[in-house]
Amino acid sequence: MNTRTHTPLFHISKRGQLPWYRAWLIRGIALAVALLLCALVTTVFTGVNPLGVFAAIIRGSFGTARKFWVLLQEMSILLCVALAVTPAFMMRFWNVGGEGQILMGGLATAACMIVFGDKVPNGLLILTMVVASIAAGAIWGAIPAVFKAKWNTNETLFTLMMNYVATQLVAYYCNVWDKKGSGIVGIINPNTHSGWMPGWNSPGGQKYLLNIVVVALLTVGVYIYLRYSKHGYELTVVGESERTARYVGIKVERVVIRTMLLSGGLCGLAGLLLVGSTSHTVSTTIAGGRGFTAVMVSWLAKFNPVMMVLTTFLIVFLQRGAGELSSSFAQINDSFSDILTGIILFFIIGSEFFITYKINFRKAEKEA
Repeated sequence: MNTRTHTPLFHISKRGQLPWYRAWLIRGIALAVALLLCALVTTVFTGVNPLGVFAAIIRGSFGTARKFWVLLQEMSILLCVALAVTPAFMMRFWNVGGEGQILMGGLATAACMIVFGDKVPNGLLILTMVVASIAAGAIWGAIPAVFKAKWNTNETLFTLMMNYVATQLVAYYCNVWDKKGSGIVGIINPNTHSGWMPGWNSPGGQKYLLNIVVVALLTVGVYIYLRYSKHGYELTVVGESERTARYVGIKVERVVIRTMLLSGGLCGLAGLLLVGSTSHTVSTTIAGGRGFTAVMVSWLAKFNPVMMVLTTFLIVFLQRGAGELSSSFAQINDSFSDILTGIILFFIIGSEFFITYKINFRKAEKEA
């Protein structure tokens, strides 16, 4: 009696390290397929010319000098948060509390502006804001790190819950500082500009250059810290294997707490830039979801600070383009714009599978 066994038509195996140009070729193909699908979906459901849609997406970021510098400004804040959460992710500490750490940094900044606005020189006030915002974010990040190091709590849930606590703290103080009973803090110190960080004019005439320069320097600093410093080496070893780290004499608990102090402190710096340099006010929505978006930015860049510049550009470019679509075409609302953005991101994220794994096809064989 003969029995037949069928070998699989394909099997999935892990790739070796791909050359960088092949990895980016795969991403480029994924982006091209995503754009074709977006064109098809747009034509079928709205009847709008897809070329007009793509032109509007580009116009949302590069249509005017002001739009271009707004793009760079938004990129700088999101990149700052992505750089902040990356050391924790490399250590396999899943810090999803960036939102709360940004809020605490912004709250500390606003508190300094309101309490000391007319009482100390502006230079000293800005220095106080810098120290307070970084310290507030660092403390907010260190709390779950201490619990993780001492009692092995779940850092994902802990940092997530800290976001809600931070949101309610900001809401409470907005009600305390509000003079009209609306729970909204208006522009802080609008007449004296106390605590307003220096507004370096960009070539486009916008006062965004300070944020861009600060985050550019921060990108270089984080890259050097992660790649060439002893601390960067230690957190990488802890992320790969805690047993190995303990075996070579690394104090894991200390590394966890130290790394989260850094991660939270940089998120607090983002809160400082948002409140002290950009909006000059504080609210529960000041973070704008950047704490969660930064997770995707960091992951897509494989925790490489230099590559994060490109992934940050992609995310902000799509967000700006989606906003332009909803304002340029009556048939396209915000929801449809988000659908197109989601399609593009889905294909780009999916392309990482083909970069990491390969599919081997086989012919079915028969065995007696």
